Amino acid sequence: MIRVVLVDDHPVVRAGIKALLEGAEDLTVVGEAHDADSALQVVTEQTPDVVLMDLHLGAGPGGIETTTRVRALPEAPQVLVLTTYDTESDILKALDAGALGYLLKDAPPAELFAAVRQVAKGDTVLAPTVAATLVRRSANPAPSITAREVDVLELLAKGMGNKEIAKALFVSEGTVKSHLAHIYTKLGTDTRAGAVAAAIERRIIRA
Repeated sequence: MIRVVLVDDHPVVRAGIKALLEGAEDLTVVGEAHDADSALQVVTEQTPDVVLMDLHLGAGPGGIETTTRVRALPEAPQVLVLTTYDTESDILKALDAGALGYLLKDAPPAELFAAVRQVAKGDTVLAPTVAATLVRRSANPAPSITAREVDVLELLAKGMGNKEIAKALFVSEGTVKSHLAHIYTKLGTDTRAGAVAAAIERRIIRA
């Protein structure tokens, strides 16, 4: 029996996913959590095989940080991200945090069951659109946007100026300007608004 913990800040969503999983003979939900702290507590107490992790967990730490914390536990379970977000930024950060799978919430039940089983065995599982995003990134001959440049783009999208971005990222304004110059070149634009628009269009960051 594969033991699963659900981490999602919406009780109705958790209830729906639990009902689905409990319909499979080899899957059982042993715990639920709505934020990072409750996730760590439940995972520590129940020692599941797989954690189904949403990326948005309300006002506190999100699914990326929670995944990092879960994977750092002594008896760390595998993490399968189950979310509505399929931007390049979210995918790369989730995988870097230690998630072994990345699935979207519109996946059919059979695909979800199969993904949980594969992740429990230590196999990587990616939704078709997620895999396509990664393939496009690797196949693109143009220089890729780095993780730090994604951070800058996300703050740009929030309307922050160079000084605010520098403070948020603990770097100098000169470093921010350097990042912006590289971003403009890679995205083929010369304005902040153009960079944000291009990043959203290419699904590098969320709208």
